[in-house]
Amino acid sequence: MSPQSIKNPRQAWSVLIVSTLAFTVCFMVWMMFGVIGIPIKKTLGLNATEFGLLTATPVLTGSLIRVPLGIWTDKYGGRIVMTVLMAITVPAIFLMSYATAYWHFLVIGLFVGLAGGSFSVGTPYVARWFPRNRQGMAMGVYGAGNSGSAVNKFAAPALLLVGGWALVPQVYAAVMLGTVILFWMFSHSDPTHLVPSNTKFSDQLRMLKDPKVLKYCQYYSIVFGGYVALALWMVQYYVGEFGLSIQTAALLAACFSLPGGVLRAFGGMLSDKFGAHHVTWWVLWVSWICLFLLSYPPTDMTVFTVNGPKTFHIGLNVYTFTALMFILGIAWAFGKASVFKYIGNDYPHNIGTVSGIVGLAGGLGGFVLPIMFGALMDLTGIRSSAFMLMYGVVWVSLIWMYWTEVRKTEMMGNNAPASPLSSAVAR
Repeated sequence: MSPQSIKNPRQAWSVLIVSTLAFTVCFMVWMMFGVIGIPIKKTLGLNATEFGLLTATPVLTGSLIRVPLGIWTDKYGGRIVMTVLMAITVPAIFLMSYATAYWHFLVIGLFVGLAGGSFSVGTPYVARWFPRNRQGMAMGVYGAGNSGSAVNKFAAPALLLVGGWALVPQVYAAVMLGTVILFWMFSHSDPTHLVPSNTKFSDQLRMLKDPKVLKYCQYYSIVFGGYVALALWMVQYYVGEFGLSIQTAALLAACFSLPGGVLRAFGGMLSDKFGAHHVTWWVLWVSWICLFLLSYPPTDMTVFTVNGPKTFHIGLNVYTFTALMFILGIAWAFGKASVFKYIGNDYPHNIGTVSGIVGLAGGLGGFVLPIMFGALMDLTGIRSSAFMLMYGVVWVSLIWMYWTEVRKTEMMGNNAPASPLSSAVAR
């Protein structure tokens, strides 16, 4: 494969398209509890912490399996691994409709969550079909399957109206089965993409000793872990904070989920053009500003003036809130792509393993954060405490990036890198 050309363009684009479709369906299933969890919460009488655990349970197994899936993809190929992974989730998805007790949902949710591991299969699978200068685009397009979260927010409320929450997993099981068939028909294998290795699982985990891998794990715990957590949390947030119906709440929540998935491809192209560092740095600053504004709880403030006390209300209305979430979704879409551009640049021969580890960190963030959101709300009674927590996590990443990357960059002189703006003007 030459530096600029695609070896088998027809097969490469077929693999990219069908893999993106498969990942979209997997992500839709993975985020299922973000909508059907609301009627389940009401039926079972769950508190916020129990609801957070319910929504996060599928995220746990989808995260823990990412490292072995990345290794198996390197060794056996993405086509067979993705097909088997999707096929084994079908029975669990269907059985979800027959769950009646809280523990039923938790146990079955663990098996449904395997669908979330598909990211660590498809990322190295599609990347190896494209030359290095196009891998950011390829991984970004594949990552746009995150928009399955938005698809869930459109599909699940409609199915709720038609047949109740139990209809959702039944339909999703049928969709997943159809996707398995389509994926097998239109995907391809290339033996040259396999990485022969007898490295042990424990040896692969030793990569966590690499400071750069740890840093990318931290970044990804925000842009992906935070995305997953808020995608699961937002529908019930709109219902509780603004008194909306599930259908309206899901529609508005999709304003965060949809750009957070679809624009990942554009983020990949930006990362190819301007570099992972520039994109990630600005993503973190935009996140910091949005989360600062989202963190402020509705407040009534009384000021004693010369004419007597006057009370002012400070808070976000539903429109301003949705606009900030929309901007945050765009920023995190770019960030998800730029983090994996870092990996493609620094670990070109070990993409599957490193992407599995970083994906594991991001997925674990998506598991832990909803539980923490619920615990904080039960503890403080403040719904926006979820954003306060995310604001603190972004602060940590900004400081870490400054000390490890920005501070060491020469800003002026012959060795200073060209800014994205000047590079674009030069072109």
